[in-house]
Amino acid sequence: MPALDDVSKAIIEQLQQDGRRPYARIGEAVGLSEAAVRQRVQRLIDSGVMQIVAVTDPMELGFARQAMIGLHVDGPLEPVADALAEMPEIEYVVITAGGFDILVEAVCESDQHLLEVLSEKIRTVPGVRSTETFVYLKLRKQTYSWGVR
Repeated sequence: MPALDDVSKAIIEQLQQDGRRPYARIGEAVGLSEAAVRQRVQRLIDSGVMQIVAVTDPMELGFARQAMIGLHVDGPLEPVADALAEMPEIEYVVITAGGFDILVEAVCESDQHLLEVLSEKIRTVPGVRSTETFVYLKLRKQTYSWGVR
């Protein structure tokens, strides 16, 4: 993927501040027409550089249990990560270096639901040797506005 130019980065920063910011206002800030901003945003979305989504508090939507799960894996990591990424309860899948091979974040409706995800889904994926679960007690910060470089 080619490097992003300064204008695309500026558009991303505008949307990180407010994902509902009108394209006309973004255009004023970055020196483009509304149509040009719309086209660039669509290209950034289509290429997978960014998504525009509503960030929610899972607790407020009926998901009472969140957890980070560390996995030790035997064999290639990518097939395991791909299988985990297909699970609707799994929000993030990260291949890591360090104490775990893969980290995933699960969002579940209850402790029982988390138990089912662990026992019937994650631990049945070929290659998963062991898991360690870190249950979230309280979400103190969740942000996606780290800017661009």
